[in-house]
Amino acid sequence: MRYRVRTPDGELDYASMRDVEVAYIQGLVGPDDDVREEGKETWRKASTIPTLVQARRSAGESMPWSQKTGIGAAVILGVMALRLIMHDHWSKRGAGIVLALAMSSVLMWLTVSAVRRRVTRKD
Repeated sequence: MRYRVRTPDGELDYASMRDVEVAYIQGLVGPDDDVREEGKETWRKASTIPTLVQARRSAGESMPWSQKTGIGAAVILGVMALRLIMHDHWSKRGAGIVLALAMSSVLMWLTVSAVRRRVTRKD
């Protein structure tokens, strides 16, 4: 089903409600813009369409606390690893390398969890 959006700058055609939803999240379609489904006569404000309102809410979600904690842990591990690697003693350098490996594991986990979250959010 096609949709037509009337903005102050003109009218745009979208192939589906999903396309309108993406444009709404990106700010190309504003809450005061009019939306009309193909074959219908009445225009509706974008802010009155439940699909668009829900999309804007879910797009505004922040990252979960586990990811914030992971970022903090990666920063702390990175700083500690760098300080230990810069020492003259090989034993401290070895501990720094171990911490750097731990930091890389945390960063890998953060990357995987961010990608999984984005993929499940689309579906």
